[in-house]
Amino acid sequence: MNTSHKALFVAATGQHVGKTTICLGLVSGMQKRFANVGFMKPVGQEHVKTSRGLHVDKDVVLFKEYFHLKSSEECMSPVLFPQGFTRDYLDGKIEHEAMLEKITKAYRDIADSNDITIVEGTGHCGVGSIVNLNNAQAAALLNIPIIIVASGGLGSSFDELALNWILCQQTGAKVAGIILNRVLPEKREMIETYMKKALSRWNIPLLGCIPYDAFLSNPSMQDFEALFDTTLLSGKRHHMRHFRTIRLVATSAEDFQELLGPSQLIITPAIREDIIFATLAKYRSFRAHNPSADLEAGMILTGEHPPRPELIQKLNEADIPMLYAPVGSYIAMKKITSFTAKIRQEDIEKIKEAVTLVEENIDFDQLTSLL
Repeated sequence: MNTSHKALFVAATGQHVGKTTICLGLVSGMQKRFANVGFMKPVGQEHVKTSRGLHVDKDVVLFKEYFHLKSSEECMSPVLFPQGFTRDYLDGKIEHEAMLEKITKAYRDIADSNDITIVEGTGHCGVGSIVNLNNAQAAALLNIPIIIVASGGLGSSFDELALNWILCQQTGAKVAGIILNRVLPEKREMIETYMKKALSRWNIPLLGCIPYDAFLSNPSMQDFEALFDTTLLSGKRHHMRHFRTIRLVATSAEDFQELLGPSQLIITPAIREDIIFATLAKYRSFRAHNPSADLEAGMILTGEHPPRPELIQKLNEADIPMLYAPVGSYIAMKKITSFTAKIRQEDIEKIKEAVTLVEENIDFDQLTSLL
């Protein structure tokens, strides 16, 4: 592999740590410093079908479209692990060397035509070990230094970093630096000081502390559509609407209306028509004071019985996004609270927030000096 290529391999200590968020900020920051920036995900798991009929990793589509990257999707997403891939590999149906060659050729094509390439791994450094191609092995194969993203704590975060660092040592992958994500602002100074002390034993720099931003973990109505495997029945132009609060309603309509404010997602049984009418009344009151104002509400109606067509029509007239989930309200709330929202290519507002947050909190001068 040509060692003159400038590249960074981004891995994490686990799932849902914010690796894609960090990559968004890295690509954006590098585009301000280099004329041509490449991106690839050597091994993908969650994939989508493009307009050309290709199956590629969903993050590749996000990065290519948002940053207008010139590399082909085939190169940016050379290998996918669809369902059954692991069993096929262990059964000898997948040729290992061919898989490695596909990745190295794709990386070479991207790196040759760009000044720097950001390579996003899949999960923690050990993901892919069962097919003898984990993130640490992929970084070593391509001779790219690894940046490890960890949750923004201290003791437990360092423990997770240690497991990943040891694997990198074993595979010959060089860890160039650490980025902490979702650091609580009130603990940032303490965590930054002591994490640097802890990392000094490995002679690895702390490249950034990204503050916690609740909005980036905030699901949209489109996320809830996917979670409940359904579609909006009303307010269909608000797929990307987010909410400041989520409220499970089991009170009287009078108590509910007193506490109903802007940007609330309301979860209630579809048979609670009093709650639906109270929401509509609040909407009308809101608009009466300011015709251009929007309550920015949303509803998830639950239970065995779906909402009546007449109610769907009234919610449509108020332009309030609503979906129906045929489960109990408690089950719906439990699914929502355990759900982790991912950044979607359609969620431009969230992408911009991620880019700004990461760019402002990474030491790019130190990062580029590592290259």
